[in-house]
Amino acid sequence: MGLRNLILNSAFCKETPVTIVFVGIDLAKNVFALHGVDDAGKARLVRPAVRRDQLLETVAKLPPCTIGMEACSGAHHWARQFMAFGHTVRLMAPKFVVPYRMSGKRGKNDAADAAAICEAVQRPNMRFVPVKSELAQARLAVHTVRQGLVAGRTATINRLRGVLSEFGQVMPLKAKTVRLEAAARAEGLSQWAQTACMDLLAEIRRLDEQIDTYDQRIRLMAQADDRSKRLMGVPGIGATTASALLASIGNGHDFDNGRQVAAWLGLVPGQYSSGGKNRLGRITKAGDSYLRTLLILGARAVLAAASGKHDRISRWAQALAERRGYWKAVVAIAAKNARMAWAMLAKGEAFKPA
Repeated sequence: MGLRNLILNSAFCKETPVTIVFVGIDLAKNVFALHGVDDAGKARLVRPAVRRDQLLETVAKLPPCTIGMEACSGAHHWARQFMAFGHTVRLMAPKFVVPYRMSGKRGKNDAADAAAICEAVQRPNMRFVPVKSELAQARLAVHTVRQGLVAGRTATINRLRGVLSEFGQVMPLKAKTVRLEAAARAEGLSQWAQTACMDLLAEIRRLDEQIDTYDQRIRLMAQADDRSKRLMGVPGIGATTASALLASIGNGHDFDNGRQVAAWLGLVPGQYSSGGKNRLGRITKAGDSYLRTLLILGARAVLAAASGKHDRISRWAQALAERRGYWKAVVAIAAKNARMAWAMLAKGEAFKPA
């Protein structure tokens, strides 16, 4: 009965002007759910079923307000569309919305999700996801495809090793060795086994060529933007990392400082403090795992090349590795690079080596 009254209220709003301040939209492929409230928190718009072709028209008729959505597939596209109508759009990670669903886990439905999003977007301490531009999404699409090709190549190499091991030919884990020795190991096998192994080798070569092509495209993207070129001056940040950072955080204006960027990437320790005792555990590994992996790989390269160098960062990295261990030093270098990258993007400065 309560839901029926709310729907009647939304129909009544078409004739009586009201002020809708916050709107929560539950995104989907074809049918969307909307939940809007006024400045007193009273539900004024409840639309549990809005077709995809009706969504823009419905949002365009709303007065300028704050629209909340979960950061899922298509969220950035809809955010750009709604911002063109004068609305303020806030994207949130789905896990931050779940606690505000009044019906709990057992009462999950589109209308309840929209109401939870509408409630979550009003929280003053809510952490929001920056809205990406179309260019930033296009750049990240190139990274996504390359990442998929790398994963496919790794899977194909492991598949080839598995086929050979079935016939007693155990190959090392190193991918280079598999490429060089797999053909020779397959010569003594039956015809069908040789065919399978040679097809897998051909697939590996094809994926190698595609990955090289995407590496060239990423280098071109990085060289075409002055901001990414400045980032590439930081030790441990190459063309791939610079391009991905720029596409993900832009000018860094959605963060107040570099520490927030490091925390957003999951490069800070999680806290388990209680009773006045501070306990720091492992890094949270929150946020973008792809960016975090790139920064970690770059940090490993910095630490490997630090021996024999006498600049400030190399001396600091070596001393930290000796004092705290290899992996803690790698994470610290990655977090430091993330903070420096934010400072360079937010302030428009170049890297200044000591």
